[in-house]
Amino acid sequence: MSALILLAALTCHLFFKRYEPTNIPLLVGLLLLPPLLLTFLTHDGSLGVSTLKSLLHSYTLYFSALGLSILAYRASPLHPLYAYPGPVPCRLSKFYLAYVSSRGKMHLYVQRLHDAYGPVVRIGPNELSISDVSLLPNILGANGMPKGPLWDGRRISGQKGPAARAAARGNLINSRDLTLHAAARKAWTRAFSPAAIRGYEPILIRRVAQLAEALAGKGEGGVVDLSRWLSFFAFDFMGDLAFGGGFELMRDGDSEGLWHIMERGLYLPALTQHVPWSTDLLPYLPRVGQEMRALGKFAFEQARRRLDAGSLQNDLFYHLMDESLRADAAPYPFPLVVSNAVLAIIAGSDTSATVLTNTFFLLLAHPGSYRRLQAELDGAFPVGGKEPTDAAVLAGLPYLNAVIKESLRMLPPVATSLQRAPTVGSGPKVLGDRFVIPEGTAVVVPPYTLHHDPRYFSPSPEQYMPERWLAHDDRDPDSAKKFINNEDAFIPFSMGPANCVGRSLAMLEMRMVVAFVMQGYEMRFADGYDEGRWEAELKDYFVMQKGSLPVVLTRRSCK
Repeated sequence: MSALILLAALTCHLFFKRYEPTNIPLLVGLLLLPPLLLTFLTHDGSLGVSTLKSLLHSYTLYFSALGLSILAYRASPLHPLYAYPGPVPCRLSKFYLAYVSSRGKMHLYVQRLHDAYGPVVRIGPNELSISDVSLLPNILGANGMPKGPLWDGRRISGQKGPAARAAARGNLINSRDLTLHAAARKAWTRAFSPAAIRGYEPILIRRVAQLAEALAGKGEGGVVDLSRWLSFFAFDFMGDLAFGGGFELMRDGDSEGLWHIMERGLYLPALTQHVPWSTDLLPYLPRVGQEMRALGKFAFEQARRRLDAGSLQNDLFYHLMDESLRADAAPYPFPLVVSNAVLAIIAGSDTSATVLTNTFFLLLAHPGSYRRLQAELDGAFPVGGKEPTDAAVLAGLPYLNAVIKESLRMLPPVATSLQRAPTVGSGPKVLGDRFVIPEGTAVVVPPYTLHHDPRYFSPSPEQYMPERWLAHDDRDPDSAKKFINNEDAFIPFSMGPANCVGRSLAMLEMRMVVAFVMQGYEMRFADGYDEGRWEAELKDYFVMQKGSLPVVLTRRSCK
């Protein structure tokens, strides 16, 4: 019987390798039925002690043989990725990267791997991480690949079947089909066109002014958690933009824990993205992923409220739902509306709040940069004068833009998880003239690693230097010669067809918030604050999450 058990285990491995099934009933059958059937076929059918011992032996032998067969293949020269260097735990299982992700330091781990192994590293049984900028167009560019299986592991709702397929047809961030993604992208491109962004400016100005006044009431020589207030601002602004209003965290506080729901809702997908098939198990585990389901429920409620209320202004959903064009058309599937709501919540608030807080932290940690930016802003928007709301003027301030770009370089909001994979059924993908990516292999491009690579940013890529982004410095005509800046390696908003569609609005938001706060306040770290805490508390859960930032604010006055 042992020989039959071993043969069944090897057959199961070959089936897994060939078809990669994710259907839960099928998986259960493949894992549980063969030892059970073989045991009872070799016994008289009675359930005695000897039969129970035989079952235990059969299952132990079956799972041991299946596991060893899988691990041996992944580590052997027979595997198509055998030639690529990488640590043994990563070669054997993606569960190891899930463990690394659970600690929130995936960005640092991947950077260390590239330092040790070079520009192409095997980080999973069927996954490579690539930090060679010459290969990016073939991965992320117009001639690149669609999104990889990571996105299947980030399904917030955990839905399957027709509802999930309906959502996928219009979900911008999760769609792995290039045609479907291009169709979804059209609506988002319209929503973030220059004309649409001009329509959003009054909403942004109102919320930024509210933030400045809220800080006045909370600061005045006292300690303020700037991280928390920037999160509240971003959440309120996102609520206005995506759902026509309804969020008032800056006014009322977060008594319902909405920000906590959002941040905690991203933790589990940061783990399941490494083992996408595990998402199909979540509906059967009601006590697992409660925050993730709470985020989906919250998005459902907001989308329902927005659809019931209709448009009071040309907000994001007005454009996404084609409300000016679809008066006589059938409504969009509601799962699609919810999936877009989740995308708006995450992309519209968490990322911008993190980048803004990183920017203020880096400025406060580098007083020379702080004073230089303050001087530039005072020249354009004197204290006590007009508010810094002119988008064209803000876009033309070189040091302000250099400060924001350096923050995005040092601490990109999505640090590691730009994943692509060859289209299913298309065969292998050739990258450059050196690499062939077999079908079934995922490729990750880690922005954090690229942004800290001395081949692309030097000198001192680990140091904060906004000056590296200035074409020239009037005080030092040779400044441009001092830095190597490879703009092709600067991808905080990704690149290619799937780059961040809201980039222009995000940059306007960051410029305006920085200008408003610095026009209104002098800032310094709270007494006793350890600057080392900031990066220690940053967690890479796909979107970078941050800790608190206690600062002392003092109102600036005209001199």
